[in-house]
Amino acid sequence: MSLAETELTIGGTSFKGVYIAILVSLATTLGGGVWTASSLYSRLEAVEDKTIPDIVPIEEEIIRIETDLSSEIELIQQELIANDVSQLQGKLAALGVNLNTIAEQQVKLLAIKEKVTELENDIESMRGVVAAAEVVSSGFQSMQADRERVERKLSKLDKEVEDLWAGMDYLSNPLN
Repeated sequence: MSLAETELTIGGTSFKGVYIAILVSLATTLGGGVWTASSLYSRLEAVEDKTIPDIVPIEEEIIRIETDLSSEIELIQQELIANDVSQLQGKLAALGVNLNTIAEQQVKLLAIKEKVTELENDIESMRGVVAAAEVVSSGFQSMQADRERVERKLSKLDKEVEDLWAGMDYLSNPLN
């Protein structure tokens, strides 16, 4: 049974299912509108029952705040005049020039820092070379001491060999 086939007869008048659906939706919409209006009306009555506070103290406070603000604004204007804000532009220009000079000097300092870093690296490499040279030098000194010791022994051996040859010559020819 579909909505199109449904039919309702009231007092000799027959209503089709589509009309019933339309009638129900209109009735619920009207009922919701009545309920909303009733709710709004009850809220308005609740608000009317409340007493409205006296706003005179609030107005006095607003006037006092406006007076304080105007006196503070006048004080700020006097301070601006006293501090000679008109020359602020010149001072700002001088500060700008100083900042540019500082920035340029900073660039130069960074370049110097890079050179110092390079020099530090060169010094470290030189330290390595010096340490290696010291090791070689100490080895050389040790070799020189060994060479001198060997030369002394060789000179002793040479003398002993000469003495032995002299002894052999004497033995072979004792009359000479």
